[in-house]
Amino acid sequence: MDVIDLKVIDAVARHGSMNKAAVELNTVQSNVSSRIRSLEDELGVSLFQRSAKGVQITPAGRRVLPYAARLSKLLSDASAAARDDGKPSGVLEIGTLETTLALRLPLLIARFAQAYPDVRPLVRTGTTSSLIQGVVECKLEGAFVAGPVSHPELQVETVFHEELVLVTSRAVRALEAVKAITQLKTVVFRVGCSYRQRLDALLASLGMLAPEPLEFGSIDAIIACVSAGVGVTLLPRGVVATAWREGLIAVHEIPSVFAQVETVFVRRIDGHFSSALATFLDSVHAESEARSLNVRQLA
Repeated sequence: MDVIDLKVIDAVARHGSMNKAAVELNTVQSNVSSRIRSLEDELGVSLFQRSAKGVQITPAGRRVLPYAARLSKLLSDASAAARDDGKPSGVLEIGTLETTLALRLPLLIARFAQAYPDVRPLVRTGTTSSLIQGVVECKLEGAFVAGPVSHPELQVETVFHEELVLVTSRAVRALEAVKAITQLKTVVFRVGCSYRQRLDALLASLGMLAPEPLEFGSIDAIIACVSAGVGVTLLPRGVVATAWREGLIAVHEIPSVFAQVETVFVRRIDGHFSSALATFLDSVHAESEARSLNVRQLA
């Protein structure tokens, strides 16, 4: 198995077609088919199942895919490192939680883009689980996720501290009153969201079984549903501050064991730490320290 083999496997898996993979690789289908067959003979396992509708990757082939992504990223990093003269430039592809994007990043990204016009930031949103997977699989240069995170392939650094609050409709006057809600539902992001896990743990501490979750993909949708009395949720205080001031929701403080959460930035230990990412993280840390100083002075 060599570099070309891994590229062929990756292309066929993504397209589900030998022909489309051949077009991407600038070759003919027979070369792709022959390469896959030879590799399967060498390994003694089937990497793809063939049918009239195309090809589907097998469990064995799926186990190989992460190595193709890592090798591709390694080659890309090598090229980027050669061109990186210390001046931030190129594409900066990072991931973030919806809440972090809404609360922390808009002004930071705008200032960074203005200061470094040669950098093109690309921001993807997802849950903590999906973002970590994206970084591990070299699909993202790094990501803002909820801590704590412990992974042998990732470098982790704390960037923000958040206070989570229980968010309900205005009809709920106190935390204990949640227990009186019949057919309680949680309004949450999809599976893999760490706030969702904390909400289940909080409700369990109140003696409540995990209620039926309603999954949404945006903060606005979650807040709207909670405001309408559909269910309850757990979000950073800053994210819901405007809705609370406008009288749309009620906000309840919760025990610190559930409320205090760190937002951390994760990136691969073996990945190229580009000048663009290093400079962006410097601005993130500077903003975080400035906010902390303001809070201490107000206190």
